[in-house]
Amino acid sequence: MTSLRKLGSSDLEVFPLSLGGNVFGWTADEQASFAVLDAYTAAGGNFIDTADAYSAWVEGNQGGESETIIGKWVNARGNRSDVVIATKVSQHPEYQGLSAANIKAAADASLRRLDTDYIDLYYTHFDQPQVPVEEIIGALDELVKAGKVRQIAASNITPERLQASLEFSDREGLARYVALQPHYNLVSRDTYEGPLQDLAAREGLAAVPYFSLASGFLTGKYRPGTTVDSARAGGAQKYADTERGRKVLAALDEIAAAHEAPVATVALAWLAAQPTITAPIASARTVEQLPALVGVAQLKLTDAEVDRLTQASA
Repeated sequence: MTSLRKLGSSDLEVFPLSLGGNVFGWTADEQASFAVLDAYTAAGGNFIDTADAYSAWVEGNQGGESETIIGKWVNARGNRSDVVIATKVSQHPEYQGLSAANIKAAADASLRRLDTDYIDLYYTHFDQPQVPVEEIIGALDELVKAGKVRQIAASNITPERLQASLEFSDREGLARYVALQPHYNLVSRDTYEGPLQDLAAREGLAAVPYFSLASGFLTGKYRPGTTVDSARAGGAQKYADTERGRKVLAALDEIAAAHEAPVATVALAWLAAQPTITAPIASARTVEQLPALVGVAQLKLTDAEVDRLTQASA
């Protein structure tokens, strides 16, 4: 059994791979989503990531489809206390922004869709610099005090705004961010490394990176000159045609062969080895895609292998 990891300074303990819920209600229907969730928990997983906006971009969807599916699954399985559910606020078509009123209304809407009394980890999805951090933290603190949210976190935020938020929480004795969800992977390092990562390390925040596999590129199935039938193929293919992309794939192939492991597992293992990272996020639309993801819990790269990938991706 894989040991769970403490999420920053919080009392939450999570599996080292967070299951992305962005595909639920998009490329995975309810039945397929249930199967993936069942397989993930059977493998020891307990950390499910979603957002109130998933998947509003799909024609005919309203937003909230992913939360609704997760809520139905949790109730069907009777396992609410066994899973850590993270969701986000600011991007739902009907609940845009981070005003105090919107944060509270959106949280209530998420609770209804998830069919639960509490959200384990509640993220601000995209920061809104025009809204004072005092207003955002104040609203999140009210949700925590009301028992609707256990812990709070931030995604897509600048180091300056994150620092101001943490300082306000400390000064006023209010709920404090325990985690950060940055865009980070082997072919997108400057989106997190530097001031943001340094701040997370200094303040004891857990990083839970999204786009961990670069829209599928780091699974190894996208190669120069190949065509893959996938909703995310365009995002992944752009990396295949770069020198850095080719170098990263070569290093991944070599290390994957040495471990007899999937390329995706090695890419996630590099991420898991980086400072502040607690659990990369990755999604699976089929049960067959899952073993390569949860395999990160068992694969530990040598220092030399981590260095090889770091150099290839520089």
